[in-house]
Amino acid sequence: MISSPSILHHPSTGSCSRRGEKLIRMLSDSELDSLFELSSGIGDSLVAKGQTITAVESCTAGGVAFALTMVPGSSEWFHCSFVTYTNQAKTDLVGIPEELFIAHGAVSLEVAAAMSQGAQKAALADYSIAITGIAGPGGGSSDKPVGTVCFGWAAPDSAVSVERMLFAGDRKSIRIQSIHHALVRMLAIVKQDR
Repeated sequence: MISSPSILHHPSTGSCSRRGEKLIRMLSDSELDSLFELSSGIGDSLVAKGQTITAVESCTAGGVAFALTMVPGSSEWFHCSFVTYTNQAKTDLVGIPEELFIAHGAVSLEVAAAMSQGAQKAALADYSIAITGIAGPGGGSSDKPVGTVCFGWAAPDSAVSVERMLFAGDRKSIRIQSIHHALVRMLAIVKQDR
């Protein structure tokens, strides 16, 4: 088991990037510990199998990638990720067809599934996590209110799991809940794929 480095709780040492420091300051110690534990579990499982993971994120601003790379040695199993806030970026970077946006909208199970498969292919990864959602405070509608988040998890056997959640809270809370949920489900998937 990989242990949690104390640097994560002391960003003032200058060892983290400015963006990473800002994210660290947003999270409580218990939130950081939880994300680190989940990420370590994912990493341990991937190392044991010699496999890799990527992420494509639309409402979490790279938070999943940040969490995964808190783990020392993560470059062995995590090579890259994609932050795709616009539809055009989703098309350009992970190959989402424009027709999917027209038919279902960017925040949909169909787009989340395509994002996870597209990122898996673009990164040449075994597993992929995709998140697309409405963190607020604006942007919601009656059928997709603020807090609506769609997830996709792709596995090596081409299986894709998707889920739509509705989280409560402010923008920060919705994003943190989304990151946590994505990692919880991914850990379960990598552990069951033996």
